[in-house]
Amino acid sequence: MSAPDADVAVRAEDLGKVYGDTVAVAGLDLSVPAGTAFAFLGPNGAGKTTTISMLCTLLAPTAGRAEVAGFDVVAQPDEVRDHIGLVFQESTLDQDLTAEENLRFYAELFGITRRQGAADVAAVLGLVGLTDRRDTPVRDFSGGMRRRLEIARGLLNTPAVLFLDEPTTGLDPQTRVAIWEHLHRLRRERNVTLFMTTHHLEEAENCDRIAIMDDGFVVAEGTPAGLKAVVGADLVVLRTDDDQETARVVRERYGVEAEAGPDGVRLRVDDGAAFVPKFCGDAGVRVHSVSVTPPSLDDVFLHYTGHSIRDDEAGPMTLEDLVRRQG
Repeated sequence: MSAPDADVAVRAEDLGKVYGDTVAVAGLDLSVPAGTAFAFLGPNGAGKTTTISMLCTLLAPTAGRAEVAGFDVVAQPDEVRDHIGLVFQESTLDQDLTAEENLRFYAELFGITRRQGAADVAAVLGLVGLTDRRDTPVRDFSGGMRRRLEIARGLLNTPAVLFLDEPTTGLDPQTRVAIWEHLHRLRRERNVTLFMTTHHLEEAENCDRIAIMDDGFVVAEGTPAGLKAVVGADLVVLRTDDDQETARVVRERYGVEAEAGPDGVRLRVDDGAAFVPKFCGDAGVRVHSVSVTPPSLDDVFLHYTGHSIRDDEAGPMTLEDLVRRQG
């Protein structure tokens, strides 16, 4: 592996994990700049949780190497753990303790002195907006408040990288927005690198860079805008007096593939906003409605994998599942 780089928070070269004859992760190359928000996007079984478990030293790789915060995950696991925070998908808080008591307990596990621990607990509670609920038992917290408290716990040891496994699963859309507001705030104030797994397309949009993972392979990586640019074309849907005739006109006059269906005429063009007024001006048919939709991450995923992201009934394997499996 190349020499350590302070500007790179997570690095992997040809990283892999095999269980018997099953390849869970194959030949993963990765470089995550420090201070960025990075997402592994993919369905259940894609290899996301296996990868993050290797990076967090919960699983030993069977091929390749990886570094987190400049430390080798195999040769220097204790140093890696000293420099990371971890937020499980499932809640691991003590329901009978207050918010402050939960954090004070973990501060002691981290070896933080009592005086320093009190200051650190107060700081992270303020960072996630829970100062006024510090004496409230966790059992009285909403799902969003518990998630914020778990994020606060992950920050207690001042990590360089905060790993989050499906951080907003089970939360309503408004709470997801609030969680991301807090995550963006902690990035600004602490310059922490966020490394998350998700199968939620809208959640990945919050990240600076995305790696699309499927069947153990990273099939694409880039910024959300850059990945969408690969798909390129906007989706235009037209409803007219004669959809079949409209589809024919689009194909013959503009050289664009168009198909008439129950919801109207569907076609893809590079600049839908410019195409629509031009078409309406010389189409020769009455246009009742038009919609223009730019490429989405679902389009990107379909482009690279040939299928849409799917949710398994059993749900994705979590880091907590792996910890239990390791005993």
